[in-house]
Amino acid sequence: MGAVLLLLPPMTVQPITLMDALFTSTSAVTVTGLAVIDTETDLTFWGQLVVAVLIQLGGLGLMTFAVLVWSALGLTLGITQGNYLREDLNQTSYVRLTRLVWTIFRVVIIAEVAGAMLLCLSFMPHHGLADGLWHAIFHSVSAFNNAGFSTFSPGLTGYALDPIVNTVIPALFIVGGIGYVVVADVWNRPFWRGWSLHTRLMIIGTGVLSVIGVGLTAVLEWTNPRTLGQFDSAGARLTVAWFQGVTTRTAGFNSTDIGGLHDSTSLLYMALMAIGGGPTSTAGGVKVTTIAVMVLATVAFLRRRTEIWAFGRSIPLGDVLKAMALISIAAALVFTAVFLLTLSHDGEFIDISFEVASAFGTTGLSRGYTGELSDFGRLVIMAVMFLGRVGPLTLGFFLATRMVPRVRYPAGQVHLG
Repeated sequence: MGAVLLLLPPMTVQPITLMDALFTSTSAVTVTGLAVIDTETDLTFWGQLVVAVLIQLGGLGLMTFAVLVWSALGLTLGITQGNYLREDLNQTSYVRLTRLVWTIFRVVIIAEVAGAMLLCLSFMPHHGLADGLWHAIFHSVSAFNNAGFSTFSPGLTGYALDPIVNTVIPALFIVGGIGYVVVADVWNRPFWRGWSLHTRLMIIGTGVLSVIGVGLTAVLEWTNPRTLGQFDSAGARLTVAWFQGVTTRTAGFNSTDIGGLHDSTSLLYMALMAIGGGPTSTAGGVKVTTIAVMVLATVAFLRRRTEIWAFGRSIPLGDVLKAMALISIAAALVFTAVFLLTLSHDGEFIDISFEVASAFGTTGLSRGYTGELSDFGRLVIMAVMFLGRVGPLTLGFFLATRMVPRVRYPAGQVHLG
């Protein structure tokens, strides 16, 4: 539907191809941000509005949006719809599902309206009242939903040192990326002691990854004349390192030239993009809690513990197996996509790998290779974006058939390591 709308004459300055429209709509609804057309110069206001609506629907979640409409019409949520919604929101119970959906809706509205009002302070002086307001609304929607789309051709490089942009945009995509369950916990429950294990792991994991991203960006790019080295003061370099270090995992905005990054920094960003944000959020990737569970399982193994626990709570074996399956499927997916693009394209390996990692993490950062993709390459990236947004395990659960084991076999020995 998004592609069909973007093909209409009022949406673009010049006609675009069906593949351009399909790629753009896929990137928008999966809140990725990879673009084969210029959002500022190739799309009219109406085309940008279509992209913004697709971003909102993709970030909010089509199941969540459907339940909002369902409940607004006064209809009750059936068992089948409850099952789908429970899986979509990563909940273990049917209780308060509709209430959680309305909580998500309120968080989205409050955050995006507040973000747009604050961004107006930066955009209106440069672009006027009407254009500045639209830029503020679009970037607020894009930031909260971790999409990375921008109505400015060079991204946010023109606002690299703007204090409002460097505060509001990261705040929006961090809140959107940690997940609605975490936001509800932090808002409604007492500090730390009242928080669930999931919330604690997400807060600590997000903090650690942010410190790693910002710190290593500053260290690796400090003297690079194409990125941080172009700024004279240490404060300016740290400001850009802050923005680029925290945006990498989820949002995909850029305040510097991504194509100018050192290969070492690009490799760091690929790892951060693959990790992504939190479950039940607007972010992609394998998720922070998945990595946290695997780290805890590794520590337990090295310490010869049979139980996996954190903060006085044990982690079930089923969750560990789920984390292992997710990482294995994600690794196989990324490897296959990189192999297919390397086989069909002549680009640099680091550029291709970066593009795939960005698509899987629904981040949207690119080393300038998106425009070099053939139609086959675009189809591969579109598939990776889709799987990165809905989650590889979601597809696996729908395709798999639950089987109850009727036979228990004697234990065997397998040599590992």
